[in-house]
Amino acid sequence: MEDLISFTILTAVAYGLYQAYHSVSGPREITWQEFRTAFLDKGLVDKLVVVNRNTVRVKLHSNATGTMYPQSGTTPTEYYFSIGSVEAFERKLDEAQRELDIPSHERIPVAYREEVSAFSTFLHFAPTLLLVGMFVWLSRRASSGGGSSGGIFGMGRSRAKLFNKETAVKVKFSDVAGMDEAKEEIMEFVHFLKEPARYEKLGAKIPRGAILSGPPGTGKTLIAKATAGEASVPFLSVSGSEFLEMFVGVGPSRVRDLFASAKKHAPCIIFIDEIDAIGKKRGKSGGFGGNDERESTLNQLLVEMDGFGTQTHVVVLAGTNRPDVLDPALMRPGRFDRHIAIDRPDVSGRKGIFQVHLGPLRLSSHLPELSQLAQKLAVLTPGFSGADIANVCNEAALHAARKLHEYVEETDFETAIERVIVGLERKSRVLSKEEKKTVAYHEAGHAVCGWFLEHADPLVKVSIIPRGVGALGYAQYLPAERYLLSTPQMLDRICMTLGGRVSEEIFFGIENITSGAKDDLQKITRMAFEACANLGMNSVIGPVSYGNDDREQFQKPFSEKTGQMLDEEVRKMITNAYNRTRDLLTRHKPDVEKIAQLLLDKEVITREDMIKLLGKRPFDRADDMDKWLAENQKLGTRSAPPPLEPAEVPLPVATSKTETDTQL
Repeated sequence: MEDLISFTILTAVAYGLYQAYHSVSGPREITWQEFRTAFLDKGLVDKLVVVNRNTVRVKLHSNATGTMYPQSGTTPTEYYFSIGSVEAFERKLDEAQRELDIPSHERIPVAYREEVSAFSTFLHFAPTLLLVGMFVWLSRRASSGGGSSGGIFGMGRSRAKLFNKETAVKVKFSDVAGMDEAKEEIMEFVHFLKEPARYEKLGAKIPRGAILSGPPGTGKTLIAKATAGEASVPFLSVSGSEFLEMFVGVGPSRVRDLFASAKKHAPCIIFIDEIDAIGKKRGKSGGFGGNDERESTLNQLLVEMDGFGTQTHVVVLAGTNRPDVLDPALMRPGRFDRHIAIDRPDVSGRKGIFQVHLGPLRLSSHLPELSQLAQKLAVLTPGFSGADIANVCNEAALHAARKLHEYVEETDFETAIERVIVGLERKSRVLSKEEKKTVAYHEAGHAVCGWFLEHADPLVKVSIIPRGVGALGYAQYLPAERYLLSTPQMLDRICMTLGGRVSEEIFFGIENITSGAKDDLQKITRMAFEACANLGMNSVIGPVSYGNDDREQFQKPFSEKTGQMLDEEVRKMITNAYNRTRDLLTRHKPDVEKIAQLLLDKEVITREDMIKLLGKRPFDRADDMDKWLAENQKLGTRSAPPPLEPAEVPLPVATSKTETDTQL
């Protein structure tokens, strides 16, 4: 800071000298009219000098007295005035001397001169030189590592926020639900730092760190906040992107400063959010652009976590939703010893999360008690993350306030969930009678296939109300909590997805098939290709896997012949499923008509309506929805379930979340 003050003072002095040079010590500037009336007409001019073709210096006789500026107290030895061009000046001077009847041999001599002032030139370029010098100075100070001052303006200092006993975080583990295993592992680190001697006397070493990985919105940062709230040790929180700057060397300097600050407060916890910003695998970009700075920052982090002199009690927690892109050197034991996966919560986890977020809401007395309401919403929201659940509860309260409700009603939850998942109802999008009929039969085909296929996900709700950007209708299903997917389950899922397209063909003819099944066809093509190319579910291709679809790959991992074989087997699998779906819907054509007519009348039907029309599913398997309906009927509190729709399309190898038609 002292250097900066000196730099500012020097700039001010240079500017003062520049002004003094032009205002005090320099000659006096006059106009042509002043020159003629004060000097030329009185015969006081001895000589004129044209300098650089734009300025004329006036040389007076030695006996000339200063009468032009008596108020100044001094008479300048020289005067000057500016001219536009030499030709115009010469013409005006000749005319003036002719008017004064000055003979040609007595006329004022005019000299021409080219001059360059070193001081003036320097002052003209001074601002540019000062600016360049300032940038060079800043770059050198930043690349020097910052030292104790962290570089100019503290550029090399860490931006980590310190939480200690005075600035404790209010979030506790009691506010975190649905991740009991993760909380247990995180609490181990807190115990390590609170009582290190208990472990060290047995020869154990305190783990250096843990990676919190999982999909977005599952609560990685929240559990880190809860760790800060529960721990009685200092907690430093920083984002991975804060290590990257435009100046070279700032990232490593901030890493050094972060760990130096942590060692001062040891035992201590460091949390780096979104560590993939600096922890990506090295050597992929060829060392161009900002990759060198990112690699330098990563190298410094590796050294600080497991280099010489790392015996202090500092634990590093890091969060990311892209653990696959992290450098292997960062993930090895000794740096991040624990890899804690935080996945989407199951039914019991969702119930706990709903209880946390429903607590602050002013709920209506007509709703079930908090535990029962949370269970009901948890059953009907498979695949929801903690952020999704928090958004649903907040949207319900906002909707109740917009509608001037005194309490949050069940309809508020229904509207909020539909808005979060499907989008707002498009009242301006009015379908024609033919389009509405097509949508109804399309969705009825999905519903009947899901009802009579054993391994298909059971239906929760069908709607033909246009919502969002491109959804003219949708069918929502309640998948079981599966972690494996068998071949029959995948085939049933493909058939269920084809139900809408096949229903259009049966009732309107193949020549009248619409574009509404585009999204369905994309889904089943991906599923069939995944089954043949990666999951080994095809007898012709065999038990091989060519890896996931990587957009960075410029060459397919299989030959042209294998690619042709894959195309044939994928087409064969989809064609067989299509024929099977056509046979099923042909047998249940009256059931499809019943569902379609009810949809045209009510626009929205639920599982209870399906049970009334078609009876219970012909499979002796009751899911969570059936259990909830049975308990609700026993208690005599029957109410239509809210129209919940998870956000993700079911993937071939993941637990199925939902089935949503974005076209129909």
